[in-house]
Amino acid sequence: MELTLEAVALFALKLVHETEEGSPILRDDLVMDGYEREVFGLLVRGGDLATVQRKLDECMTQALEALGGANTVLGRELQKLATQAQQASTLEELKIPLDALKDYLKAIL
Repeated sequence: MELTLEAVALFALKLVHETEEGSPILRDDLVMDGYEREVFGLLVRGGDLATVQRKLDECMTQALEALGGANTVLGRELQKLATQAQQASTLEELKIPLDALKDYLKAIL
């Protein structure tokens, strides 16, 4: 799950910070500080769903803004998927919406 969480954060932050003229954002870039696999790993092993969801929400809020908000087609879908992730009541329940978020963000990049 840690790898998927990191991928979702990376794809979301790529939407926000990556430009056509600039170099691509990588996992070890400063913008990924706090969203690394090891950070998510500690949270997952500790069962800290609330912090995992808060970190996801931070990334999704930025990505939603980069897509033009919830009134755009891409933004509505991102918001729907992000809401499903926020509604998970256990880390196990988070897996399916998290995979959907990862696939969606990867597709729109």
